[in-house]
Amino acid sequence: MTDATDLPGSSLSAARRSRELAETVGGPAVDVLVVGLGATGAGAALDAAARGLTVAAVDTHDLAFGTSRFSSKLIHGGLRYLASAQLDVAHESAVERGVLMERTAPHLVRAQPFVLPLTPLVSRAQSALARAGFRAGDTLRLAARTARATLPAPRRLSMVETRHLAPALRTQGLRGGLLSWDGRLTDDARLVTAIARTAAAHDARILTRVRALELTASGARVRDELTGEEGEIRARAVINASGVWAGGLVDGIRIRPSRGTHLVLRSEHLGPLPAGLHVPVPGETNRFVLVLPQGDGRIYVGLTDEPVEGDIPDVPEVPESDVGFLLDVLGSVLDVPVRRDDVVGAFAGLRPLLDTTPAAHSGGASRTSDISRRHAVLTSPEGVTTVVGGKLTTYRRMAEDAVDAAVATHRLPAGPSRTAALPLVGAASPETLGAVRAPCRLVQRYGTEAAAVQALAAHIPKLGEPVLPGHPVTAAELLWAVRHEGALDESDLLDRRTRIGLVPADRAAALDAVREVLGEVSARVGRVRRSTRD
Repeated sequence: MTDATDLPGSSLSAARRSRELAETVGGPAVDVLVVGLGATGAGAALDAAARGLTVAAVDTHDLAFGTSRFSSKLIHGGLRYLASAQLDVAHESAVERGVLMERTAPHLVRAQPFVLPLTPLVSRAQSALARAGFRAGDTLRLAARTARATLPAPRRLSMVETRHLAPALRTQGLRGGLLSWDGRLTDDARLVTAIARTAAAHDARILTRVRALELTASGARVRDELTGEEGEIRARAVINASGVWAGGLVDGIRIRPSRGTHLVLRSEHLGPLPAGLHVPVPGETNRFVLVLPQGDGRIYVGLTDEPVEGDIPDVPEVPESDVGFLLDVLGSVLDVPVRRDDVVGAFAGLRPLLDTTPAAHSGGASRTSDISRRHAVLTSPEGVTTVVGGKLTTYRRMAEDAVDAAVATHRLPAGPSRTAALPLVGAASPETLGAVRAPCRLVQRYGTEAAAVQALAAHIPKLGEPVLPGHPVTAAELLWAVRHEGALDESDLLDRRTRIGLVPADRAAALDAVREVLGEVSARVGRVRRSTRD
């Protein structure tokens, strides 16, 4: 693969935002305006910019503010879609997983082993079905041309092997387990940040805290959420990639949001977990609760698939019914069940599923888990392109299809997509990543830039200290996020550039350190401005 070790212009900062916002609002028309900076929107900005088009991309909040930071953190190969005969979706997922793992983001996506414990609740027929499914998933890997070295083969585990990979399992009646592999992200919000920065390196204007008030055939009326000032961004084509909020900007788009809830546990509650777990949901043949160790002292347990009615909130609440469901399923395989008091955090994301049922019959009779994960690209009579549905794994293909549609509709001078072979910032070959002189944890988050992050602490020793006892994030990572990743405030740092904020108690404990970094950056900017005036 081509190394992405040097992408000039990829740094996002408050100063860059202010400058580019002033140039964009009321300025000359750009070729493409993208609304929404989740994975798909950032991906569309990158796709269009890499084709040589001029691009502006806006979001009301921050990078990865919505669904893209609340995923399962997995890059799925599409196994579940084989069971429902969605062969095209399954193959597309497997192909895109391979693209991320082998070409565009090998620093952020790696192979994750999972154990499906064969407990008395899993019949031998269910075990045989699951094993056949894992073999079918490996066939998908082969069809997608993903190397065996990237994703090892599934196999049967003895009871001793199962207990070694998951010591917390109940031994009574345990017959062993099934080992399978899939892709997992270091962090979904970090993926979005890398996509956005790569788009910026290709001259896309990435503008957070800019709300699209109204979309038209020739652009959008917008408001700067930091100042309240309104204006117009003119564009030859508009792509609506605002996820669950897409229907609020374009008439005729009906979304059926599905809530996926995860719990956050401390690692000590389950002990060492060299592998994740697939815990079968009783009474379901193709549904599992996932247990995913994070490597930062936390474990995520998820996820649910429940329909959401009514107004769509900025940040979904986690209902106690979801917490109870996940704890009950998890408890069915553990030697010592996890108690409600052991849950230190929880988060929920809303999947933007396209509602294709007739309007007269859209009262929610069917489960959202039964709605296809196929994505759709729709063009309104006014010429606005909307992309909805899909999932995080296939963000790149969704973005490509959306830009293809916008280019065709508005006859923009652009060639085919380049993103399937375009490494994201920080990406490099395994050999290059292995030679980076920085801790492995930083390499898995920053890739080739890990050494630069580490160097901040070398110049200022206190930046190398953790911002929270027992958590690995350092003050150097906060400073890097402000200087290079577009972080503007405490929430950006705590909730998206790092995931400290997923545990409320940790968030409160780290707040002073975050404010100190923001204060020092602000003071330095003020000194630079004064010296420039002088």
